[in-house]
Amino acid sequence: MAVLETIRVKLGVLITVLIAVALLSFIIDPTTLQSVSGSSSKYDVGEIDGKSVSYMDFQADIDRFTTINEIMTGSSAQNEQQQISIRNAAWQSLIDKYLVVKNANKAGIHVGEEEMVDIISGIIDSPVFTQNPAFMDENGVFSPALLTEFVNYIESDQTGRLQLYWDYLVESAKTQQYYAKYMSLFTQSDYTNALMLADEIADNNNTFDVEFVMVPVGFAKDSTIVVSDSEIKKYYDAHKKFFRQQASRDIEYAVFEVVPSAEDVAAANEALVAVYDEFAVAENMKSFLLANSDRQYDNHWYKAGELNTVAKVVNDYAFGDNKGVSEVLSNGNTFYAVRVMEEAMIPDSVFVKYVPANSVNVDSLLNVAEPMWITQTQGFEDVMAAKKGSTVTVNGLVFNVLDVTAPVAKKKVAVLEKNAVASKETVNGYYAKANTLATKSAGKYDKFQAACTEEGVYAHPVNKMLESADRLGAVNHTKEVTRWAFDAKVGDVSNIITVDNNYFIVAALKGIHKEGYAPVSEVSSQISNMLYGEKAVAKKAEEVAAKITGLGSMEAIAEALGTTVSTKEGVAFSSLTSQGLDPMFIGAASVAEDGKICGPLAGNIGVYVYKVTGRDTGAFFTEDDARARDAQMAQYSTQMLVPTMMDDADVKDNRARFF
Repeated sequence: MAVLETIRVKLGVLITVLIAVALLSFIIDPTTLQSVSGSSSKYDVGEIDGKSVSYMDFQADIDRFTTINEIMTGSSAQNEQQQISIRNAAWQSLIDKYLVVKNANKAGIHVGEEEMVDIISGIIDSPVFTQNPAFMDENGVFSPALLTEFVNYIESDQTGRLQLYWDYLVESAKTQQYYAKYMSLFTQSDYTNALMLADEIADNNNTFDVEFVMVPVGFAKDSTIVVSDSEIKKYYDAHKKFFRQQASRDIEYAVFEVVPSAEDVAAANEALVAVYDEFAVAENMKSFLLANSDRQYDNHWYKAGELNTVAKVVNDYAFGDNKGVSEVLSNGNTFYAVRVMEEAMIPDSVFVKYVPANSVNVDSLLNVAEPMWITQTQGFEDVMAAKKGSTVTVNGLVFNVLDVTAPVAKKKVAVLEKNAVASKETVNGYYAKANTLATKSAGKYDKFQAACTEEGVYAHPVNKMLESADRLGAVNHTKEVTRWAFDAKVGDVSNIITVDNNYFIVAALKGIHKEGYAPVSEVSSQISNMLYGEKAVAKKAEEVAAKITGLGSMEAIAEALGTTVSTKEGVAFSSLTSQGLDPMFIGAASVAEDGKICGPLAGNIGVYVYKVTGRDTGAFFTEDDARARDAQMAQYSTQMLVPTMMDDADVKDNRARFF
């Protein structure tokens, strides 16, 4: 199992990155995805280009990606972020198969068997293999020999897990090759010819100086400006695509956070004091903390500052000029006692060879084993303490220590920790408050409002909450509230919803926004404000025109408008130096006749009268700058490729209903 152990050690911390990178779009065996059907229902996880994805089929994909995660980390435990990354990878694999690869094939792009042989052998560079730490030598260079060793070992793996991992790598490389070829189709076709390049350079090097006065519209409402319903409807019909929306809900919620009472805090302190003397003399610290502490003994060699992740008071004591066991320390509602167990000069990393301890001819295997640098990981702390040239056996592996980094002062520290926890009586008290609110609300929004006022409870508003929402304010893991809101009717009030046993929530549903186009009634205020702004600035332009008729200088115009003349030098039409100016003003001034007073111009925030006083042609924007900018724009366009495909295929992602 040496190869498998190498994968685990080298790839352990990289699993989240490898699985989450959507661009590489890792895929497993395509035959496992054939269960995607053409019919859809509310029980489906989603729909891709008319093909529905059932919950059961998608869960099977998640299980396969989870197995790959276990192979790479050597652990069956996944934190919440890893689980999210795994689900995202499973979903992305479907997007790749049914959109990216499908559309690439339509464009005449294919990845054949001979091409895959070249990829696996390294003739065609694929980071799936060449940048995989499991296949790199001690110098961080891709080693075909290590790849060959891995492939040869697959047949002897009776579990079939390494074959699954290999299939994963091959399909990942194949999908990435599809991406590379398809993206190049767009980037290579985005060609800037010599004339276009010259125009771009000129646009960025040609600047102008301008004098101007600006009269702002102001914030006071003008009652003479009216926006009619017919105008709103006309604008809505002409710009309907801008009002497309996801399904969402408007809610109000009251939250009762369970916090320890003063009595609970005192009890935590007393619990620590009760075992303090035993902690000070305990010989088997691991067993003692297991039975008496909220924090277990981890055998880790700590450097100064690292214990700040526990609490600053803990780090300050452990690495201060102190002896013995600390007094009782506190940080909020948590109490600590600290005892330094060992002190030594320990390196941060060691260069080793290692093989399983039960191997035949351990010494011979060590001679041919690939050396590698390792850092301190749980269970292998004793390797870090070993001397250069020594051989140690740790957790069933024999390590030959070839080299070590410069040793630094480190300590093993035992921390007796007691967290104040809300007692049953405290929890019941908060539940009773939530129950009073829910009972008085009687499932009706108007009664909920009255009950909140009567009980002195604040109802937090949340507008357009998406089905994927899993957080309300500072409260995480509120998925049950979201699910309730998407199943409820307008005006309904929930029963008590418990979150993480720390929060009791009562929610009311105020509004429903269906997926599709927002109705004109929902966006009329937004449209009205915009149309009002356009009319207001147009009216202001008429007023300005009347005031400056016959005036021949910028100073006279400024005086008539009750303002002053402003100047701006070196303004470029497409340069960042133009930031801070109204784009409409920049565009108009860039083509204005030199020395001529122009305006009034209705801008976005006010009315402008201006005169271009000079122009200059510089050479600060070079051909290299132009090409770099074009490359950046090409990158932006490729980033929009998959989202555009998804929009065109009307992809529906309903995972939020289930996860």
